[in-house]
Amino acid sequence: MCGIAGIYDRQGRVPISEALLQRMNEVQAHRGPDDAGYHLEPEIGLAHRRLSIIDLAAGHQPLYNEDGSVVVCYNGEIYNFQSLRSELQAAGHRFATHTDTEVIVHAWEQWGKDCLQRFRGMFAFALWDRRQRRLFLARDRIGIKPLYYAELPNGQLAFASELKGLLQHPQLSRELDPCAVEEYFALGYVAEPRSILSAARKLPPGHYLEAGPGSAGLEPRCYWTLAFSPRADLSASQAQGELLERLTEAVRLRMIADVPVGAFLSGGVDSSAVVALMAGLTPDPVRTCSISFGDPQFNESAYAEQVATRYRTAHAVRQVDPDDFSLIDRLAGIYDEPFADSSALPTYRVCELASEQVKVALSGDGGDENFAGYRRYRWHMFEERFRRLLPDAWRRPLFRGLAAVYPKADWAPRVLRAKSTLAAIARDSIDAYFNTVAISATDIRARLFSPSQRRALQGYRAEAVFARHAREVEGADPLSVAQYLDFRSYLPGDILTKVDRASMAHSLEVRVPLLDHEFVEWAASVPPGLKLQGREGKAILKAAFEDRLPREVLYRPKMGFAVPIVRWLRLDLRERVRERLLGGALADCGLFDMDYVSLMIEQHQAGRRNFAVPLWALMIFESAYRGLCGDAGGRGAA
Repeated sequence: MCGIAGIYDRQGRVPISEALLQRMNEVQAHRGPDDAGYHLEPEIGLAHRRLSIIDLAAGHQPLYNEDGSVVVCYNGEIYNFQSLRSELQAAGHRFATHTDTEVIVHAWEQWGKDCLQRFRGMFAFALWDRRQRRLFLARDRIGIKPLYYAELPNGQLAFASELKGLLQHPQLSRELDPCAVEEYFALGYVAEPRSILSAARKLPPGHYLEAGPGSAGLEPRCYWTLAFSPRADLSASQAQGELLERLTEAVRLRMIADVPVGAFLSGGVDSSAVVALMAGLTPDPVRTCSISFGDPQFNESAYAEQVATRYRTAHAVRQVDPDDFSLIDRLAGIYDEPFADSSALPTYRVCELASEQVKVALSGDGGDENFAGYRRYRWHMFEERFRRLLPDAWRRPLFRGLAAVYPKADWAPRVLRAKSTLAAIARDSIDAYFNTVAISATDIRARLFSPSQRRALQGYRAEAVFARHAREVEGADPLSVAQYLDFRSYLPGDILTKVDRASMAHSLEVRVPLLDHEFVEWAASVPPGLKLQGREGKAILKAAFEDRLPREVLYRPKMGFAVPIVRWLRLDLRERVRERLLGGALADCGLFDMDYVSLMIEQHQAGRRNFAVPLWALMIFESAYRGLCGDAGGRGAA
């Protein structure tokens, strides 16, 4: 795993600053502490930080083809590089290393941009072809590895693995994108292709970008989309067998490395399944790690211990203080953009522990998206039955009216909080699912933003993110649509961003077998009824592992990887919340109605309303804003 950065001048008018390129590279040194490399010529500058995983001695980057006309800087792993290497050698290509990186330059020579269809892995890379005088940027299908880019006022194109790399460029404007602010307070992250800054963009998953002399504006192009095509002929027993076979292969490929490999073991179904398969693929004990919490409401360590004992893993556990507030401000430097998922804190700690044991760790991310594991899928399908039973002309006014008169009860169990369910049934399917995953409702955002921010939005609402993606799967069954929306938004924007930044902060490579694109494509062919059966999500995955994992692990209620932010903001961080949110940067930025912010704090801390999630989002935004635009936002700050 590595960090990449670069500057390209399409017109060749502005010399590439080597000092600037070095700053862009060094600010990402945590992504690759083992080595640094540069390539400079009149039009292009490429930079690389290396975390050595394969061919430790000869994997220096940037890496070239035989005559030096093609050069690549690359972040990620191509898991099928050995078979591709053999195919390319048979076609006459000569290799100087045993790295997967070198496969990329020869694959480009052989197949051009169609090389992307051949790669099985996670990647973000920049390739310069001197003969064509073209820069080619690409990101993996699922979005496991990040890539930011910006077209600058001086005509240059800059790119980097993290936004902090772009922030070193003096031409990059720090102006916030008002639509990105809306997306952040709706979703808890800024959805691709936006970044929090108007001048910077993220290359979307499954897309590439080409730039050359005389080319018009940069337009990312899609090379892969996920198609949900359920197979009516797939039986439950057949699906279980195929699942085990395909997932075992995905795990085996991700165990290839020249450094120690381990795994996260949370005690949930997905990470436990990965560890069970790893144990069957190596004679040595699998190195596993997990964290525990003193609060049993958030503690899964006992279940992780069951799996570790069953498979005799070399298991490391560290108890994390459930009131560990020390990372709150550090998150801004790690994520650059505001990022409101509070599970970023324990994720940082488990990556910290893993990095002490291994250099590569396998995770269980992707199981919920592949096999409908989130509770929200169950609620969405429950609501969908009512939407289909009643004509829109009756359903909308009826359930809107019921929602209006039903009392709000944030304090009650969800089964008694019918107000939100009634309101959801009144909405259309996509809008309802958006509101299920949103961290703050539309009416809260409308009150939270200042008049100037509302004017800047020009009517834009974050619901447009889901509406855009939903058009890509029009006609699919409701469960598959919800899964697709998560693959296109929540997975890359939240889950994969969280793990990438937390792991790279500790120079740890995380591999994700459940997000192998061939496995994902197969999972999309599994009928919805085999994924969600009544109240049981991930039904087919659990059934496939019944003889490999304890029933308590497979069928217990989903716990999640959370921290007690409701209590933190009401009690432990009571004064800090007031100090941070009612003064200084948040008040000065002009984006918020500070009277409403004060009201939210008062009502939350008095126990009258639960505003924990939007208040947490404001806390993180305030910290990120100071890093991006405040006194701490000078060049090189992160």
